[in-house]
Amino acid sequence: MNCFVYPFSEKICVLISRRFFILKSEASNGYPLTQGKKIAPLSSKTIKMGFLLTIRGDSMVKAVMIAVLCVFATWVAPINCAGRGRIPRNSSSSSLSFPRRPRVVNVGALFTYDSFIGRAAKPALMAAVDDVNADQTLLNGSKLNLIFHDTDCSGFVGTMGALQLMETEVVAAIGPQSSGIAHIISHICKELNVPILSFAATDPTLSSFQFPYFLRTTQNDYFQMYGIADFVSYFGWREVVAIFVDDEYGRNGISVLGDALAQKRAKISYKAAFTPGADKDTINDVLVSVNLVESRVYVVHVNPDSGLNVFSSAKSLGMMGSGYVWITTDWLPTVLDSMELVDADTMDLLQGVVAFRHYTPESDRKSRFKTRWKSSVDGGGFNSYALYAYDSIWLVAQALEVFFSHGNSASFSNDPNLRQTNSSSTLELSRLNVFNEGERFLQMILGMNFTGLTGQIQFDSDRNRVQPAYDVLNIEGTGPRRVGYWSNHSGFSVEPPETLYYKLLNTSAVNQRLYGIIWPGEVTQTPRGWVFPNNRKPLRIVVPNRVSYKDFVSQDKNPPGVRGYCIDVFEAAIALLPYPVPHTYILYGDGKRNPSYDDLVYEVSANKFDAAVGDITIVTNRTKVVDFTQPFRESGLVVVAPVKEAKSSPWSFLKPFTLEMWIVTGVFFLFVGAIVWILEHRFNQEFRGPPRRQLITIFWFSFSTMFFSHRENTVSTSGRLVLIIWLFVVLIINSSYTASLTSILTVQQLTSRIRGIDTLITNNEPIGVQDGSFAWKYLINELNISPSRLVSLRDQEEYLSALQRGPRGGGVAAIVDELPYIELFLSNANCKFRTVGQEFTRTGWGFAFQRDSPLAVDMSTAILQLSEEGEIQKIHNKWLTHKDECSMQISDAEDTQLSLKSFWGLFLICGIVCFLALTVFSCKIFCQYRRLRHEGGVEGRAGDEPEPSGSRRGLRATSFKDLIKIVDKREADVKEILRQKSSKKLKASQSSDGHSHSKSSETTP
Repeated sequence: MNCFVYPFSEKICVLISRRFFILKSEASNGYPLTQGKKIAPLSSKTIKMGFLLTIRGDSMVKAVMIAVLCVFATWVAPINCAGRGRIPRNSSSSSLSFPRRPRVVNVGALFTYDSFIGRAAKPALMAAVDDVNADQTLLNGSKLNLIFHDTDCSGFVGTMGALQLMETEVVAAIGPQSSGIAHIISHICKELNVPILSFAATDPTLSSFQFPYFLRTTQNDYFQMYGIADFVSYFGWREVVAIFVDDEYGRNGISVLGDALAQKRAKISYKAAFTPGADKDTINDVLVSVNLVESRVYVVHVNPDSGLNVFSSAKSLGMMGSGYVWITTDWLPTVLDSMELVDADTMDLLQGVVAFRHYTPESDRKSRFKTRWKSSVDGGGFNSYALYAYDSIWLVAQALEVFFSHGNSASFSNDPNLRQTNSSSTLELSRLNVFNEGERFLQMILGMNFTGLTGQIQFDSDRNRVQPAYDVLNIEGTGPRRVGYWSNHSGFSVEPPETLYYKLLNTSAVNQRLYGIIWPGEVTQTPRGWVFPNNRKPLRIVVPNRVSYKDFVSQDKNPPGVRGYCIDVFEAAIALLPYPVPHTYILYGDGKRNPSYDDLVYEVSANKFDAAVGDITIVTNRTKVVDFTQPFRESGLVVVAPVKEAKSSPWSFLKPFTLEMWIVTGVFFLFVGAIVWILEHRFNQEFRGPPRRQLITIFWFSFSTMFFSHRENTVSTSGRLVLIIWLFVVLIINSSYTASLTSILTVQQLTSRIRGIDTLITNNEPIGVQDGSFAWKYLINELNISPSRLVSLRDQEEYLSALQRGPRGGGVAAIVDELPYIELFLSNANCKFRTVGQEFTRTGWGFAFQRDSPLAVDMSTAILQLSEEGEIQKIHNKWLTHKDECSMQISDAEDTQLSLKSFWGLFLICGIVCFLALTVFSCKIFCQYRRLRHEGGVEGRAGDEPEPSGSRRGLRATSFKDLIKIVDKREADVKEILRQKSSKKLKASQSSDGHSHSKSSETTP
């Protein structure tokens, strides 16, 4: 908008024009009108007529006012001031327009031309620039000028190239492909406010806050490493070997892999690094050291240009056969995709390898780009990085469009810091200019969201591409075969990731799926992932040097130097493994007392020994530092105490039943007797008579059924049913009582004042514990028993002596030890001691290995096989056959007495039958009572005069008395009364009918 008016109106219009343009620009781009912007006040020279105008606010009303003022300034003022002259059109002071877009926008490109990635990136970048400049709807006349610089895989050359690019006032830099060079250049771009967009630098640390101007248009290796960790966990491997190039790209990627594996309870057991550009001899030496490690799962994270040398050396060393697992990052698919035709020798090197490749969804634009590539670049050199490079240019162009549309300009200025540095240096750093709007342009880039050739282009809060995903490839035959996909949303699947992004998925291991993989050596079965190397030193097996219970494990003069039950089980399990495991036994302890088993286990965790074999109890604190095998022997803590023969009691006849059982049985005797009396009273003369006689009859009948000697006969059907059920209950109770009492009086019983662990907790008597056993800490930490009460016992002789002397003689009240030891001790104790109470812990014995040792899993499988085949029982019979078995048992009143819980079902059935019989009887009584009242009364009161109406209480009392009378009457009498009442009623009806008939005859003429 231009103004051609007198000075005062000219200035007014300029201000109005500027404000109006800002409002129009913001509104046209979908942004809210500018808030808080003020137009600078006019100078005194401008106010020629004493007029000052200030425009503020951003409401629609003020916008209308601005338009009106503009019309006034451009039309009214010239008319009023005619003849005073006009401002020429070409006057520079007559107009302040919106910043114009530059005709050319410089964008830099830094990468290594002569590389697999560079050969794909350069044609893609050039094609993208051509497409952007040919698009008339983008940049509105501005053109992108792409300035290339070859970094030549050198950090120094890349740095110099970056400095040269900055001299050309570029608004963004595309590249570099090397993570190492990206680290250096990011510092330069940060100083000059120039965003750097890399399509190939995948180092995870580049996303840190240290490099705010670094953006990655490809995927971060952080996600790729987590995908590889999921792959390792998917097949159940616990250890991997990392083979990587020793630079920022390799080291930082493998560091993330280690963290990801740790979350899956796996680890990197060995890191094999070699320098960038290492020759074949160096790589060969690295692989030789790798082959000496147990793990056979290799993760190769190297550069594309030298990666195939790793597999060439591995092939020559015989490391591409059966049992090996090779996993590579995206560098290998980059190499294979870049080769138009892969020769047979290269494919022979890679058979069975699994590789991860950046996933880019299929689309029509992607297909057209591939077709265009084949026609213009002869089809060679294409890989996924070409797509990322192409999208990088479009990302810059889209961001520039928004940047310029918001009224921004690409301006540059000198950096004062560089000017100070240049004063004492021959380097012309002053030629490096700062991109003034660089931070704003960076925010524009981060806010982009559009779909490119590689899918959705959008950044998360960590400046990473959203929705990272990878193809999982298996190299076989003549090329790679996709066996599935991985994404951080759904894990492994055989469906494309974009179809799963909007579904609620369960990412548990059960829902992860991949197609079958052909491993090296053309094996379809999943490799074990580790081997026991032939050239490795024998396993160092530590064995406790016991001084007691030597049948379990002890020193032996003959090879292998140890013997016992536990040793035989271990040797039998080792023999079942599909590979040889050379091992040597090392005794632990001085031979004078049993060693501490906790210390023995911690020695294994500290890598002083490879495994521990013996009677080692699996407890919680030990499982935190070592891995145990499947238990080969059940165990648990028990209490052994002195016993004596139980003395006979004059009240022994009461012992078969508990007090609760006696009470319930007595109550049911009376209850059933009362029910039978009620049911028989109206039918049976034996249950009638004076009240005293009837009460005696109830008690007599009730308790005489105990011996089936009741003399009263039951007449009613309900009474007989109740009696039959009750006699069955009595039969069961009598039989159980007789059997229990017979056992109490005839079987010899043992008793002890110690009833179990609860008795030991409540008293203050000393307790014996085996030397070196975990029971010592268990009693103190778990049961809160004072350490002063515990007495350490070394062998069976001390066991026997301490129990015989007792607490008063300086011995112990009882011994707490594991069941296998107690069984062996009692077999030689002549039945003077027995276990009391229940086993109060449930544990087992196992072999201890270092954490994450694959031997623990294979040994567990072998132990289960021995158990299923009965071999462990045979070994047990060989070493632990008990000489003397004691048949006497500890007498425990609570355990031998019969309680109500054994008979409540019988009492329930009897109660239900009694209730049903009483219900039927009551219904019958009420029916008879209603008939008698309906027919005129009870006991001949049918013909009486009706009583005057009294109180309701009197009527209820009379009705209740009548009901009781009916209950007390004999059944035959009640039926006779009903019969008589029915007969009288019938006669009365007949006489009434005859009288009425005679009257009708007399009235007839």
